[in-house]
Amino acid sequence: MRRKFRKALTPRKRRHVRVRAKVSGTQARPRLNVFRSSAHIYAQVIDDDRGHTLLAASDLEPEIRDRVGAEATKSARAKAVGTVIGERAKAAGIDAVVFDRGGYLYHGRVKAVADGAREAGLTF
Repeated sequence: MRRKFRKALTPRKRRHVRVRAKVSGTQARPRLNVFRSSAHIYAQVIDDDRGHTLLAASDLEPEIRDRVGAEATKSARAKAVGTVIGERAKAAGIDAVVFDRGGYLYHGRVKAVADGAREAGLTF
């Protein structure tokens, strides 16, 4: 009989699973999730009770590229993503969120998204 091998989790994925065990978004206070690739950054506001993504933003959008310029640093683009997601959330009537850093350490681009969202008026 063949054994089933379980794929080993990366350290980031292990941290993400540990964070998600404690962090969950509701309709009143959804979850602000951040995904960071080597080149881009993405943010989503998610209602985990219904399993729906309410809002999303990424540095690939023309609105964000126009806001910071084509030659902006990745940190500047991340802060713009946070500002845009915060503005969209406020327009949708969302004032408070739970921040999900996605297993990434809270510094650099992840922190820039959080700072931009706070400047736009979100509380977490």
